[in-house]
Amino acid sequence: MVDQGRAPAGAVRTKRFASAYLFAAVEPATGAEVALVLPTVSTAAMSRFLAELSAQIAPDVHAVLVLDQAGWHGARALVVPPNLTLVPLPPYSPELNPVERLWLYLRERYLSHRLLADYDGVVDACCHAWTALTQEPRRIQSLTSYPWLPCLSS
Repeated sequence: MVDQGRAPAGAVRTKRFASAYLFAAVEPATGAEVALVLPTVSTAAMSRFLAELSAQIAPDVHAVLVLDQAGWHGARALVVPPNLTLVPLPPYSPELNPVERLWLYLRERYLSHRLLADYDGVVDACCHAWTALTQEPRRIQSLTSYPWLPCLSS
């Protein structure tokens, strides 16, 4: 019998966790992508990602980014570059967000059920998973092409 709240003698137990967050945008029609692995989820992190995304867009292009209504996606302090427009989805509708299927794919294939040594290991795993996915642009297209997306450009 084990005392409540205690691990058995000799058992290894840890409460240390390290997390990294993958910010990404993809173009369903082409499979083009931009991603950053960042240590936090915040308005500042989202602003940094949007700046990186903006820098990757051709000078004569304006991009629309479909996203959920997470607090950092619409915070007043969020810096949205002029060549981007953010289109929030209705609340509680993750099934409408094309990138959600990418997260599911990455978790199923690369990121679930893993014990990583430290934060650097977490970052490396995220980078490896994203790099593997980007080697398959057609997979990105098939996972993120939703029939309603062309309506945004109309």
